[in-house]
Amino acid sequence: MRHVLVLPDREAAEEVAEVLVERFGVAEEPLLVRDALAGEDDAEDAQWLVVVEDPDVRHDPAQLDDLAAEYEGWREAE
Repeated sequence: MRHVLVLPDREAAEEVAEVLVERFGVAEEPLLVRDALAGEDDAEDAQWLVVVEDPDVRHDPAQLDDLAAEYEGWREAE
């Protein structure tokens, strides 16, 4: 399973990635990806994705939803 957390900016994505390792015990470093909004060229209009591989389905989607919401983001179901 893969969880994708969508965050409003790089700073929030980096903080969430740290929390995932510290609080959730994510073994593999989460992947940070810049996702430009459709039709937007300005870097300020980019969202950031934090991708968490979860092959053993250890992480509770509801807790990840709450974490993303703390940083004004959300979790995409994959």
